[in-house]
Amino acid sequence: MHDRLHGKWVLITGASSGFGAAAARAFGAVGSRLLLGARRLERLEQVAATARAAGALEAHVHPLDVTNTSSVESFFHWARNRLGTGTTSAAPLHVLINNAGGALGLDPVLAGRVEDWETMFQTNVLGLLRVTRAALPLMLGNPGGVIINIGSVAGHEAYEGGAAYCGAKAAEHQITRVLRLELCGSGVRVCTLDPGMAQTEFSLVRFRGDLAQARKVYEGVEPLTAEDVAEAMVWMASRPSHVCIDEMVIKPTDQASVHKIHRRV
Repeated sequence: MHDRLHGKWVLITGASSGFGAAAARAFGAVGSRLLLGARRLERLEQVAATARAAGALEAHVHPLDVTNTSSVESFFHWARNRLGTGTTSAAPLHVLINNAGGALGLDPVLAGRVEDWETMFQTNVLGLLRVTRAALPLMLGNPGGVIINIGSVAGHEAYEGGAAYCGAKAAEHQITRVLRLELCGSGVRVCTLDPGMAQTEFSLVRFRGDLAQARKVYEGVEPLTAEDVAEAMVWMASRPSHVCIDEMVIKPTDQASVHKIHRRV
């Protein structure tokens, strides 16, 4: 089944760490060609090297800040050149992984920071829209292509301190549904992959580098890994072209819901 992804172009945002970096390695392992974007170029180069070592036929990197329209436009100008669009050797984009996002803080609304709210909506919502709008011309006319938006269980369940993040991921969920409607008949599939508790840099970023607080989130739990989520991405993208995995929620066995977690402490 992974032969369906061999030699295909895969574009991943937020590819310098976490789910994005793991996805680069996982798609590399099935012989895909990669276009990787993130703000941290040095780390992105390291990810590309590991993806090539895993088996990627090609892995190219370019700076990308999804919160900045000019950055997105510059990235896709570069991507079009890499894909060779507009030439007889045009190679269409097969997979788009909208992974860039994240959370900041865990404050109640009363104590919330406007700058945190704006960043969460810029990355998780407007960034998703900017990148998808720019990518679609490279995907249309390529039946079987797939867009995988990385959501969260936070888009399904609310929790205290998560107003902006839960709202942003609920928006991601609805944007995915809208795209499914708008692209029906094009052959382009649109999916959302919504992880629960996963141990990446997510909590470290949310708690502004407080390692002790970040570790406490996973205390006594066996959480998902970035590789678990990346494996799910590859599975979704490798379905036959007539099969669309509209939505996948993936959680560790220790997590029944955001408020029900089994801890061995």
